[in-house]
Order: sequence, then structure tokens, then C-alpha cells
Amino acid sequence: MKNTIQNITIALVLLFCFSCQNNSDKHHSNNKQITAKEILGNKNYPAISYGGYQQKSRDKQPTVEEIKEDMKILYAMGIRVLRTYNTKLPHATTVLKAIKALKSENPDFEMYVMLGAWINCENAWTETPNHNAEDEAENAAEIQRAIDMANEYPDIVKVIAVGNEAMVKWAAAYYVQPNIILKWVNHLQNLKREGALDQDLWITSSDNFASWGGGEEVYHTEDLTKLIKAVDYISMHTYPMHDTHYNPSFWGLDESETQLPKTEQLDKVMERAAAYAVAQYNQTAAYMKSLGIDKPIHIGETGWASRSNGFYGPDGSKANDEYKQGLYHELMRDWSEKNGVACFYFEAFDEPWKDAQNPDGSENHFGLFTVDGQAKYPLWELVDKGVFDGLMRGGNKITKTYNGNKEALLKEIELPTIKKFKQ
Repeated sequence: MKNTIQNITIALVLLFCFSCQNNSDKHHSNNKQITAKEILGNKNYPAISYGGYQQKSRDKQPTVEEIKEDMKILYAMGIRVLRTYNTKLPHATTVLKAIKALKSENPDFEMYVMLGAWINCENAWTETPNHNAEDEAENAAEIQRAIDMANEYPDIVKVIAVGNEAMVKWAAAYYVQPNIILKWVNHLQNLKREGALDQDLWITSSDNFASWGGGEEVYHTEDLTKLIKAVDYISMHTYPMHDTHYNPSFWGLDESETQLPKTEQLDKVMERAAAYAVAQYNQTAAYMKSLGIDKPIHIGETGWASRSNGFYGPDGSKANDEYKQGLYHELMRDWSEKNGVACFYFEAFDEPWKDAQNPDGSENHFGLFTVDGQAKYPLWELVDKGVFDGLMRGGNKITKTYNGNKEALLKEIELPTIKKFKQ
């Protein structure tokens, strides 16, 4: 009887271990098999743009441990897909190493990457950029590094984006013509067909909505049509915040709204800003469909800075503060989830290197977190729920800006100018 009980106990233990191993194998198998097609536009895989730089110069590269801290924070808030921007600096590789390490430590950890390859024209960042030619050696090296990373981390890298705002003409220091982007997209698609890249890896270019045909006719070229046909999906950028200065057709407080409470006035202002972004998305979709092409369109970047001493600050369009940032973030997340659109919200953490000589410049303040790990207004509710308990950034606990005092935040907010909108 005793032997029988021992045999049954051993059998149950073995069955349990087999079951655990089977579930673990299944989990890892599912992680490897999930594709960009299944991830993008899936509300269970929220996306964000990520840079882990905490200093005023990119000469100081973040470490694996620092990026692991960030990954844990982003994972806790529900993020499952990241976007990076170039392959030359160690940052992209470090991100992949950090994710791999976290997956090894915890089989349930999931984080995927849209890997950006930076593209420059000939003589980029000089006084004589040649926008009709490319820096072929540098661009080829960028693309090859992206290929190598995608092959080394196939369970993490799900998208390669050729260029970041590399076709929009206001990027005067470095932009190229669509045929250059097309060349490299075709190169990557050919590698997929030959089996040198995973056939489920998606290839795109991440660019301004106008570059994808959603704006001026100057962009409507034969090469752009070929590019739209060549990519697996369109990754478009939309930034109403910038247009509060450059094209403020939607920006301001309607005369009919002046008697509303301040928070309701701000609701109206930011609803128009989000509608402006959606309109640019729809314009891009309309142009694509006018060509007889039908493929997914996702938002590769959109965001709202929380501070500015320039065009968007108190002496400018009065667009930048944490409250408006919070409203925009919520509106765009809601719209994208309801419409099956991935939104790589820009961005996770403030990055002070972007305008190092001007600490209050808007480019330094797009993050949902400050550099020292304070959660800005868009994330206060998550702090209250305890999702960041036990997590730190650079030795700092995750706390709320303004000590969580909403009245103190609202007191600093300025309303934009009053104008009459068509009803």
C-alpha cells in the first residue's frame, strides 16, 4: 500500500512537472510565433516610442540595467511594443539585450520592438545637403545592423522602419526622395522572400502624414506610390501640437465656450486637437485608397509636450502643460484602440539631450515620465492604483508630479486665445 501511494505521488509530481514544462514551452512558442500583423492594432499590445537617455548628451549611453528598470516600468503600465530610432549607437542593441534578459528572468515578460534604421541624404547635416542622393555607405551600414538585430532577436524585433521622417521636406538637414526609401524597403522585402529574414517581419518607413500623401500634392509622386505598394503597412506621424503654431486652424477657444468651467473649456480645445490628428490619418488613408491600395495604417508617432519656452509655451500658442498632455494622450489612446490602430505614443520618458542648450525646450518634455521617474498627469491614476509599487528609476521611486495636487496643476494652465470656429 505504501509503495502504491509513493508510486501515485511520483506519477502526480511527474505529471505536474510535464504540464508546467509543456505550458512553458507553449508560452515560449507563442512568443516566437506572434507576428507584427497580430500585434499592431491589437489593444492588448499598447505601443510607445522609447529613448532611454537620461543625460544632456548621447555620449552617455544607458546601461542594460538602466534600460531594464525602464522596461519594468513600461511593462507595469501595460506597454508591450517599443519603437527605437537608429542602429548606429549602442542604445538599440542595449534595449534588445535588456528585453532578452527580462524574458530569461521571467518567461511571462513580453516586449516587442519596432526597430528604426536612420536614413540620410548625401552631405546630410552640412550646408550643402543633396536631397536627390543618399549617404549610401552610412545608410547601408544602418540597414545591415537592423538586419543583424532582427535575425539575432527574432522573438523581439517584429518591425523594421526604414528612415524616421526621412522624406518630409521640412527635415531640410537630411531628407531624401522616396526612391531612396523604396530602394531599402525593396532590399529588405527581397531578403524576406529569400529566407534571409523572417517572412513575418514587417517592413515600413515611419514618416509625416504629408510624406505619405495625406498633405500637399508635391508629395504625390510615382515613387511614393511604389513605396506604398512595397511596405507592409504605413507608419504615419501626426503632431497637432506643432500646428498650434504653424497651422492653428483648429487651435483656440470658441466664443461659445467661454462661460464653461475651465476644465470643460480645455476638454473642447483638446478634442479639436485630437480630431485634427484623426483628420490627418483619414487624409492619408484617403490618398492610399485613391491609388487602389488597401493596407494597414498605424500611427508611428504622435505626442504632446508638457513644457515649452518657445512657440508652444505661455508666450506662444499656450499649448504645453501636463493637463493638455493628459487629455491628448487619453483621446488618442481611446481613438486608436476603438479603431484598431497601433499608436506609438511619443514618448515614454523625457530626454534632455534633444535640446540640451535649452532645458525648457519642448523637445525635452514629450515624456509621460520626467527624467527622474516622476509620473506626469497622464499617469497619475496608474500611480494611485499602485501599478508602479516597488519600481524605481535611477534610485527614485515612481511618484506623481505636483505631488498629485490637481488644483496646483490647473492653476498654472493657460487657455489659448478666443476665436470663432464654424459650428
